Amino acid sequence: MTRLGISAFAVCAVLASPAWAEPLRSYDIAAQDLAPALEAFAATSGREVVANSDILVGKRSSAVRGSLSAEAAVERLLVQTGLRWRVVDGAFVIRPAGAAPFPETETVGDPGIVVTGTRIRGAAIASPKVTVDLETVRDQGLATTTEAAQSIPQNFGGGQNPGVGFAVPAASGVNVGGGTSLNLRGLGSDATLTLLNGHRLAYSASRQSIDLSAIPVGIVERIEVVADGASAIYGSDAVAGVANIILRRDMQGLVTTARLGGSTDGGNDQQTYSASAGLRWGGGGGIVAYEYGSNTPVVGRQRDYTATVARGLDLLPETRRHNAALSVHQDLGWLTASLDALYNNRRSLQIYAANATGNRALLRVELPSRTESFLIAPTLRAELGGGWRAELTGGYGEDKVRYQSNVFSGGVQTSALVGCYCNDLKTVELSGDGPLFELPAGPVRLAAGVGHRDVGFVSFRGVGSPQNIAERQSSAYAFGEASVPLLARRDGAVAVRATGALRYERYADIVDVVTPKLGLVVSPIPDFDLKASWGKSFRAPTFLQRYSALVAVLQPAASFGGSGLPAGSAVLGLTGGREDLKPERARSWSVTADIHPRALDGARLELSYFDIRYTDRIVAPVVFSRQALTNPIYADQVTRSPSAALLTQVLANAAQFFNVTGATYDPAKVVAIVDNTNVNAASQHIHGIDGALTISRAVGDGPARITATLNASYLESSQKLTSVQPVTQLAGLVFNPPHFRARGVLGWSEGPFALTGAVNRIGGVTDPRFATPIKVRGMTTYDLTARIRSTQTSGLLAGIELVLTGQNLFNQTPGRIAQTVTYDHPYDSANYSPVGRFVSVSLSKKW
Repeated sequence: MTRLGISAFAVCAVLASPAWAEPLRSYDIAAQDLAPALEAFAATSGREVVANSDILVGKRSSAVRGSLSAEAAVERLLVQTGLRWRVVDGAFVIRPAGAAPFPETETVGDPGIVVTGTRIRGAAIASPKVTVDLETVRDQGLATTTEAAQSIPQNFGGGQNPGVGFAVPAASGVNVGGGTSLNLRGLGSDATLTLLNGHRLAYSASRQSIDLSAIPVGIVERIEVVADGASAIYGSDAVAGVANIILRRDMQGLVTTARLGGSTDGGNDQQTYSASAGLRWGGGGGIVAYEYGSNTPVVGRQRDYTATVARGLDLLPETRRHNAALSVHQDLGWLTASLDALYNNRRSLQIYAANATGNRALLRVELPSRTESFLIAPTLRAELGGGWRAELTGGYGEDKVRYQSNVFSGGVQTSALVGCYCNDLKTVELSGDGPLFELPAGPVRLAAGVGHRDVGFVSFRGVGSPQNIAERQSSAYAFGEASVPLLARRDGAVAVRATGALRYERYADIVDVVTPKLGLVVSPIPDFDLKASWGKSFRAPTFLQRYSALVAVLQPAASFGGSGLPAGSAVLGLTGGREDLKPERARSWSVTADIHPRALDGARLELSYFDIRYTDRIVAPVVFSRQALTNPIYADQVTRSPSAALLTQVLANAAQFFNVTGATYDPAKVVAIVDNTNVNAASQHIHGIDGALTISRAVGDGPARITATLNASYLESSQKLTSVQPVTQLAGLVFNPPHFRARGVLGWSEGPFALTGAVNRIGGVTDPRFATPIKVRGMTTYDLTARIRSTQTSGLLAGIELVLTGQNLFNQTPGRIAQTVTYDHPYDSANYSPVGRFVSVSLSKKW
């Protein structure tokens, strides 16, 4: 069974009264999709609702308004849905009218929904939230969890993602192992916390990102994203926000899917095969999902804009992956046991020609990788009475990315490098939530907990390598959160609600951190909410940032922009970590207007302003090394005319020294030292506006319906690398988020047929790396998806669904940027895709 929702606002009253003899409550639920309508009913009534998720798909509720009993309210919701209800142990159990008779006893599943952004069941959050559900994914032709997440405009394409090229600075993005991560606001994959059913996962690769591509889409119910600082709720990494991949609790039966697709310009031939199977039994249920996916590479020679300048470069790597996930639960009276598990095995290969002609036969580099990861997360949940619930949850996970770099000259392998980024995670947490006491406007609710997290990291680059790292980091924490209804409207609904959270986290060898968050939700009328939030967040330094060995590289001065210097002039560049780095800190606030007029059922508009001030950012402060000697913003990182004694001292402290000048090291010819080691130096200011519009309307009196959504984000961001450097812009510059991103969707459905169109806009950027900045145009792409379901209820065609999708129908291509070497992507690979027009066909069957 799938729990749709519960609120404990009235639990005390229910327990103190005869069964179901509760007072009337004021309902204001618009006609809408049935699942969220039942959630709204549960939140208002304080009663539990249980239903199989598949019986709710495609059904609409009737509007419910006025002072009613819970029974009368749910009866009105279900009018003309073909569903019926019965109260079992105090819960409303929903079933089809033609289903078998209700059993005398029916165990209730997960009692309540905890919304992403709060630890309190049924609580309103003061931060804006973006939700992408499985039905939306199917209607729009999005086939994987990765594609669903990448469709969110607040998510920047940089970070840890396949296709990010070598020219992109590491601060903006990398591609190690072919994994995919969320990167909200462009603050970095390590500044977005991604959860699976509320559980943390092991970090992936080197940047403390979380790999979304490991999660089979068949087990995903929805993705919830709160693009607002959330460290007070969840701890480190939630500076830009938190994303929660929420799994389906169970299902009945088997669904198989096959999808084939490819780019019309060549490459990116995709195959995806998946199966999801589930079973429900007395008191429990479960679901298991498997997904296989593969794609061929997109090679430079296959695209007009790269055929002559990057012919031998893989613009997108080749990948093959096997993913599996499990979610199972069993009710044991007052105790519920559940288990979530995940397994991923992926291989990735990227190849490039390391010569000006792009001829791979002359000189090529192959970058194969193999990734294996898993998570096991058990939970025990106890109902303590009086509306209180306690949870004991734990988790163990690993993510190992084994990579290689093989160089071939004339078909003969001349060198090989083998390494591993191996991460592991151990977590345990005890928490609880419930009502404290009643106020005139409703009950005050509290959530609190304690926990411990231990993460390990191994970076292996060969036996005896000074770059090897093997470190662990542990933290203990305690948190509390309260939801306080301050004022009620005349209709009984809460008019003013305040929320507050506080978290203490102790890192054994770094620092103690306290992060607060405050929120206010004002609802003067049923049609309008005004939300405001303020909070502080932090991010602990990564293992690479702390423990990377100091490396000194002697290069020609021209590599750092030097000119007019004596022949043979060289520069000593320094890179590496610092063990004494402090956590990054941020202060964020947002204001949101949420308009949902009752006169326009199915219409909603949310407008949010957000502001983030990020300090103590850990950076390698010289972003563009070719400007190190010429750009005044790097002046404090450059020591000019260093003495021989200083050079000797620096080289003595370095773990490795490389001379790539082609000449013998001569201290007299070293004209500068460029220090690009990590420091807590940068400050950033990120602010902007998010807008979300939803309209869903019936067409006439029939089953036809039109749905329109628009999600847009406008972003401004700036950075000050060190205290003595000037403020520089980030948003709108190459390899950083553009100012504007948006996705608009228009859908029409009638019975078994649905047609959905989408328009995607990624704004342009400016390339400032050379003397004359270059304007790079943005991309506007159009998608179209047709979804057809079989109407047969028996026979071979029963349960069949066909999805036809065309993405980027007009084959929009990225704008060109300059290359410094032939294996640089000649476009901004952190923002724009080389896939081009992509067509696919998907066939599913329910068994």
